[in-house]
Amino acid sequence: MASPAVSACPTCAIHVESIFHVAGLCCADEALLLERRLRPLAGVERLSVDVIGQKMHVAYDGALLTSARITGAVAETGMRAWLEHERPVDPPVSADDRWPLALAGVVTGAGVALQLLVPDARWAWPAFALSIAVAGRQPLRKALTSVRRRTLDIHVLMLLAVAGALALGDWAEAATVVWLFAASQWLEVRTMERAREAIRSVITLAPTDAVVKHGGHEHRMPVSRIEPGAILLVAPGEKIPLDGVVTAGHSDVNQAPITGESLPVDRTPGDEVFAGTINGHGALELRVTRAVRDTTLARIVHLVETAQAERAPAQQFIDRFARWYTPAVVVAAALVFLVPVVFLGAPTGAWAYRALVLLVVACPCALVISTPVSIVAALATAARRGVLIKGGAHLERLAGVRVVAFDKTGTLTCGEPVVVTITRVAGGDEGDEGDALAAAAAVEARSAHPIARAVVQAARSRGLEVTGATGVIVRPGRGAEGTWRGVRVLAGNTRFMREHGLATTAVERLAGELAARGETAVFVAVDGRARLGLGLADRPRPEAAEVVDLLRAHGIAHVALLTGDTPQAAAVLAAAAGVTDVRAGLLPEDKLAAVRELRAAHGPVAMVGDGVNDAPALAAADVGIAMGAIGSATALEAADIALMSDELRKIPY
Repeated sequence: MASPAVSACPTCAIHVESIFHVAGLCCADEALLLERRLRPLAGVERLSVDVIGQKMHVAYDGALLTSARITGAVAETGMRAWLEHERPVDPPVSADDRWPLALAGVVTGAGVALQLLVPDARWAWPAFALSIAVAGRQPLRKALTSVRRRTLDIHVLMLLAVAGALALGDWAEAATVVWLFAASQWLEVRTMERAREAIRSVITLAPTDAVVKHGGHEHRMPVSRIEPGAILLVAPGEKIPLDGVVTAGHSDVNQAPITGESLPVDRTPGDEVFAGTINGHGALELRVTRAVRDTTLARIVHLVETAQAERAPAQQFIDRFARWYTPAVVVAAALVFLVPVVFLGAPTGAWAYRALVLLVVACPCALVISTPVSIVAALATAARRGVLIKGGAHLERLAGVRVVAFDKTGTLTCGEPVVVTITRVAGGDEGDEGDALAAAAAVEARSAHPIARAVVQAARSRGLEVTGATGVIVRPGRGAEGTWRGVRVLAGNTRFMREHGLATTAVERLAGELAARGETAVFVAVDGRARLGLGLADRPRPEAAEVVDLLRAHGIAHVALLTGDTPQAAAVLAAAAGVTDVRAGLLPEDKLAAVRELRAAHGPVAMVGDGVNDAPALAAADVGIAMGAIGSATALEAADIALMSDELRKIPY
């Protein structure tokens, strides 16, 4: 975020929305502490905390509150915050707690061994005291911060339990509780850091600047400063930086990251293009239609944020439980002591002992250890196998999933077109089919279009020689033409055939048949006659059907396909993969609605996708699974689980 967004607001003098980076934000406890400290501040309108990203989004009244006051309030919780677009004056240095924690564990073990081997227990307590001092620094700091904020949380309960154990003279119990608590927090922090590092290694940044054409001059400038109406130049292979309309040039554009279409689309003057899509072989000149904050990509990100906010009720339930548990235990311990002593005249010492025992027992490992050993083992094992799970809660939610919804392009398919059918055109010359295919490949070899590459690959896979074409001219949006062995060769779509008067009844009929099967038609004409019709399609992954069967074997009651591709292409893929619920032609908001419908009809939903267009659905699903290696930044941020490779078999695993 370049700067706080400021706009007029009818209910306040200055409406400001800022994103802060928060150092020290490692788990849900810190997020809850931030919310409890900041929500009561005068002027705070909305507040959301992202633990994975270590960010905090605050909407506030700039007339009542400043960013400096917000960062000061964060500092009171023991964390540090600064505006995302700024750099901290003194960058925080993350301490490595491994060795102090290991030392505390060794010392605790030594103390227990001394108790067992030496009858006189006096020699053991110094070891336990050292362990408590070393391992208890961070938990004690957080407990004191909670007390200062007049909040009783799990850190305070841990502190009371340790104090109770020490009052009872059970130094081993106190040291063990402190060490287990510190170890659990260290494991949780390390797990979160590994998640952040893995995501950073996969995410590729969207364009931050663009080449602007103005008054006969060209210069590069940040996209945040480019307004609608500006003319941009996009070189071959570059990402398109902003939404716009092509004013000059011809090219094929890979729109799969936004629309989910399996094949690149040809773009000519007058056609619309989207930010984040990838330009193909030709240079484009386009007029910007939307500023960076209003692009299709920005709207999708907004959908992601809205979908993520819908998870708040479940999180609030956990927060309410944690908020009331510690005070309830403290009150119960006080009653155990006061009622017998004050009202029944019972001995003070005996009932004080029982109250302290209650405090110690009320701090069980199942609650104190925020990342249970079983969860940590599962997360670590999954990470070694290339499955990044962003937290134990997501792992547990997988057990309740009853529906798995798949995106199509790049998820259940390979994402590259291939020639799947070769058909002679009725009425064409009875020449050799291989010669016609070799001729088409020789001409298409001069083009960088994915369809052209597929034709060349089809010829080479049949052992045909792909050389000898001369005078090749690539016609963007149509095909290519050239001379091969002294004859004129044309290879292109139905429109290209029509323009050259070669679209016979047989050609039109074959084009319709290929379209009905979900295939893209390419015709080959040699010496003035249409000879072959090639059907191209995005191949299903070889393991797609196996994965669907495995999911059903694991208790998944319903499998669905959600795609922005055509109904014909979706139907072909669904038949090959064994999916019966097919929903095609979906925009990002349609996929979001489909996830909600599936949840209402069948139960908890896991969504599997890879593109930006899948991000809202990934965020809305009970569990979002992103195909990591080819996944977009937004999809990875929205998902709960990332597959670091594109292997579908990881999903049943």
